[in-house]
Amino acid sequence: MDRLNGKLYLICAFSLAGTSVISARFVTGKLGTFTITAVSLFFALVFLVPLCGKQLVQYIRLMSFRNFLFLSLQALCGIFLFRMFLLSGLYYTSAGEAGILTGATPAITALLAMIVLREPVSGRKLAGILCTVGGILIIQGVLTPGNGLSLEHIGGNMLVLCAAACESAFNTLSRISAVKAAADLKGLSNPIAQTAIVSAIALILCLIPAPFEHPLKELSGIGLTEWTALLWYGVFVTALAFICWYSGIKRCGAFTAAAFSGMMPFTSMLLSTVVLGESADYQQWLGGFLVIVGMILIGTEVLMPRLRYLRIQKTKERNR
Repeated sequence: MDRLNGKLYLICAFSLAGTSVISARFVTGKLGTFTITAVSLFFALVFLVPLCGKQLVQYIRLMSFRNFLFLSLQALCGIFLFRMFLLSGLYYTSAGEAGILTGATPAITALLAMIVLREPVSGRKLAGILCTVGGILIIQGVLTPGNGLSLEHIGGNMLVLCAAACESAFNTLSRISAVKAAADLKGLSNPIAQTAIVSAIALILCLIPAPFEHPLKELSGIGLTEWTALLWYGVFVTALAFICWYSGIKRCGAFTAAAFSGMMPFTSMLLSTVVLGESADYQQWLGGFLVIVGMILIGTEVLMPRLRYLRIQKTKERNR
């Protein structure tokens, strides 16, 4: 039951995270990258701090330097670098295409687990990685002679892929941190406090380059739609999504989280069509299909051991 709850939390987390591409589209080009991130993080903290209260103080007191280091790395990869690459990439590519490209996260996470954690790779997992890579190449137009994609468009897609890589690094770091924190924090686990700390660290990082974007002048020129997008980015994409994420990752492994991270491209593709009215050509749909197939292959690889375990248990019960 606890694992099922963890999976539900992960579905909610990545579904909310998938709306980041859409909400960012409303402010990209009107505000600087770090201004967008800083303002959204401010809204997130305004929402989070009253919810934490004394629990946040207690969590900070029990937190070791190692816990703080892991949370700082998560803030760097999962918020600062992820949004820097994603928002920069949206200058040159469509929201729908960016959403599809975030589907590379499961494959990149699998590669990190294989290279960094030295986990074994099965044929199904390898096929999933290859499908994802092939899908990305098709979306990029590399396999189509005479394609009309400009270098700027390809560069934008590469920036989105860098964002996906940062998300994968964040996934891996969060799982390692969840295991370490169980011992260091004497069993205390508070997803809201974790989210508040990570958001505060990321906000501090953003405040360093943000002044160079003339934020006060730019913020004074935006309207209600842009402010609503920033509020959504802060409360839903950051606060609620990260609360669900930390609630889920302590119950599930990194590969399970990687499988459910495919909810990001699903949500982005759907909303880019419905909300932004964007359309994709056959090449993008084919590439997106391969990315989704890769996600499914990696995801089913995660579920296979559990299915085998259930079959063994049923067989034992019948033999009794």
